Amino acid sequence: MDTFTGPRAFAVIGRGRLGTALTAALREAGLRVDGPLGRDADAAGAGLVLLCVPDAEIAAAAAAVTPRAGLLVGHCSGATGLAVLRPHEGFSLHPLMTVPREGARFAGAGCAVAGSTPRALRAAEELAAALGMASARVAEADRVAYHAAASIASNFLVTLEAAAERLAASAGVSRDLLAPLVRATVENWATHGAERALTGPIARGDEATVIRQRHAVEERAPELLELFDALTAATRELAGAGRPPAAAGERSLFPAGAPS
Repeated sequence: MDTFTGPRAFAVIGRGRLGTALTAALREAGLRVDGPLGRDADAAGAGLVLLCVPDAEIAAAAAAVTPRAGLLVGHCSGATGLAVLRPHEGFSLHPLMTVPREGARFAGAGCAVAGSTPRALRAAEELAAALGMASARVAEADRVAYHAAASIASNFLVTLEAAAERLAASAGVSRDLLAPLVRATVENWATHGAERALTGPIARGDEATVIRQRHAVEERAPELLELFDALTAATRELAGAGRPPAAAGERSLFPAGAPS
């Protein structure tokens, strides 16, 4: 922590998964940390206070901290701006990762940072570096879009895999057999990008197979049909974006609309 130029005494407020995990990680990084403390704690004596509380409780938790010279107060919300931390000199540090009950290691993860002053922003970036995270500055006007992207990448992926698991179960196939496919797909996407990572019948232009798949979904899990159609249309668009323009007079294998 010799590279950290901000306050040396930290406090973490919030005893949930994130607060507990961040407290452990900060101590492991060599910082003197008090916490995790309750949500109404004043954190007296700390030069930097990190709020790890639900978004709706950030303002109340910040208000419970007495303003004092040199104090930095930060939150870990992805979608919330810095105004909620006033009158404190504020910053945000949002780790791009999930924190299960067993805890988490932050090294190697990304995170979004912001600061109400250059000093606060520098503290957020140095704190991210101390935890082994790669940081990116996200402007106030972009925070909700950034957080929506994170939700799509993580939360919606789980919802999608739940749908795949449900349909696979109807064929006697377990989640364990799908998991290596999912891992390989994510690695390909991370390495090559979406257009080059895309495989399967839509990428090959095999509309007959797509239609047969749709009939199977309609028969075995009709509640997933709307999702299947939406994803088919979006995947067709992605596959089309990755293909060279069709020659004049060439018939497209990717007609508009969902298969019927």
